[in-house]
Amino acid sequence: MEWCDDRLLLLDQTRLPLEVSYISCSTAEEVAEAIKTMKVRGAPAIGAAAAYGLALGALRSQSSDRKTFLSEIEAAARILGATRPTAVNLFWALERMKGVFRDAGEAGVPELKQQLLEEARLILQEDIKMNQRMGKFGSQLVPEGARILTHCNAGALATGGYGTALGVIRAAHESGKEIQVFADETRPLLQGARLTAWELQQDNIPVTLITDNMAGYLMKKGMIDLAVVGADRITANGDVANKIGTYTVAVLCREHGIPFYVAAPFSTIDMNLEKGDDITIEEREGSEVTTVFGQQIAPQGIRVLNPAFDVTPNHLVTAIITDRGVLRPPYKDSLQKIFIDSGK
Repeated sequence: MEWCDDRLLLLDQTRLPLEVSYISCSTAEEVAEAIKTMKVRGAPAIGAAAAYGLALGALRSQSSDRKTFLSEIEAAARILGATRPTAVNLFWALERMKGVFRDAGEAGVPELKQQLLEEARLILQEDIKMNQRMGKFGSQLVPEGARILTHCNAGALATGGYGTALGVIRAAHESGKEIQVFADETRPLLQGARLTAWELQQDNIPVTLITDNMAGYLMKKGMIDLAVVGADRITANGDVANKIGTYTVAVLCREHGIPFYVAAPFSTIDMNLEKGDDITIEEREGSEVTTVFGQQIAPQGIRVLNPAFDVTPNHLVTAIITDRGVLRPPYKDSLQKIFIDSGK
């Protein structure tokens, strides 16, 4: 994403890898629509886009009265917050943006507009730095010659840049390790096939595309050394919400004695939720399952279940890689410690 001439330019991820095109967002409502339709996706990227969406809402306000202006910003935040319920970075970013008001004293509307835009820029810049730190920590867990399985897309496209799970892979590759990646296709929207495979090819990192139901076969054949995935929300006990199918990968890893790592920034940790059962799981349109690129592949009128995420219980997670370090079980203790250390 890029801020240009008071507009937010977003890479339209629904068109990758066949077409590289950008959409221009001039209002909070346009950013909300881009998030809802997954033109921008990935928890950290959603958070950064929402922050810019709120900044756009501020810039487009015609109000000079501070009270009315704040009311308009609250309304824009509600629109943005209603787009994707599972990714906690969305709500974290909106709360951080609203915190600008609490810290602004008696600043007038023009000053508030500028401060909101600066905060959105900071959120994006900080995310990139967090991913780079995460990659450095995580790369130490990747042995020379590792064959790595990843699920969905947790790369530069899903973040401000560099990536979470793919940030770990990138950092390992940049350190000179000879690695190879197996990217599963990630039905129903094929983020692994369309996005992860494309990103890794762009960076000349060896990647092999597999279907989702091939992972167990590769593990049984001894072809996978570790799995690393991203996260959309991590609860206080270390349960992890991520793209549907992640739980399956974690169970397969446990069965075959393979480390299962989760890479996520500090902003993805939700200490307000005790366990994964408390997470709201987004249910998406059935057409995502019954069609591929607009082509019907299932019987008309068939009943469809399409949860966008699942929850991996903490006992299946070998370690959580964050920008504050690598966390190990028991996660209630290790997660609480980094919050105490950060002063939260």
